[in-house]
Amino acid sequence: MPNVSVFDMTGKELEKIELAESIFGIEPSISAMHLCVVSYLANQRQGTQSTLTRSEVSGGGKKPWRQKGTGRARQGSTRAPQWYHGGIAHGPKPRDYQKSINKKVRRLAMKSAFSAKVADNELIVLDSLKLDAIKTKEIVKVIGALNAGKKVLFVLPEKNDVIYRSARNIAGVKTTLVQTLNVYDILNCDTVVVLKDAISKIEEVYA
Repeated sequence: MPNVSVFDMTGKELEKIELAESIFGIEPSISAMHLCVVSYLANQRQGTQSTLTRSEVSGGGKKPWRQKGTGRARQGSTRAPQWYHGGIAHGPKPRDYQKSINKKVRRLAMKSAFSAKVADNELIVLDSLKLDAIKTKEIVKVIGALNAGKKVLFVLPEKNDVIYRSARNIAGVKTTLVQTLNVYDILNCDTVVVLKDAISKIEEVYA
C-alpha cells in the first residue's frame, strides 16, 4: 500500500497514513486518462459559433450582369462565397461537441490520475485547513509551507465558502469537492492537496 505523509498548515509532518492500493497504487492507464481529458475539454465547448451561408446573407437577388457576351465569368449572385460581402462556404454552424465516456473507464481514469500523482510525489495530505476569516494571504502561506508549486488543486470533503473565497484570487489555485473531482483538474496541476477527511470520502466513492 502507498504511504504518504500528513502535514499541518505550517508544513510540519504529523504522521504517515496508508492509502488504498486499489485507488492510489494501480498502474495508471494512459488511454483512459486521455479519453477523459478529451471528453472533458470537448464538453466545455458551447458549440454556438455560426457563420452565414450565401442563402442567409442579405442582398444578392439580382444577377450582376448578363450570362453571355461580356467576356467576364458568369455570375448568378453577388453573395456567392468568392464575392466581397458574400456568404461563407463550409463555415462552422451550431453543433454539439459532447463526448460520453463509459462509467468503468471514468473510474479507471480517476484511479489512474490519483495513482500517477502519488507515484510522482505530487499528492499532499493536509490534516486540516481552518481559516478564521477570508484571507488570501493564509492560503498563500499554506501553499508556500507545503512547497506545493504554482498550480495547486485543493480537494475539500465538503463545501467551505471561506476557503473557496480565500483561494479564488490566486492564479493557478483551484478548490473542488470530492464529488466534483475530474481527471483534467487532477492532471492539470503541479500538486493535489487533499484534506485528510477527503481521503476517506475518495476511498469510499472509488473503492
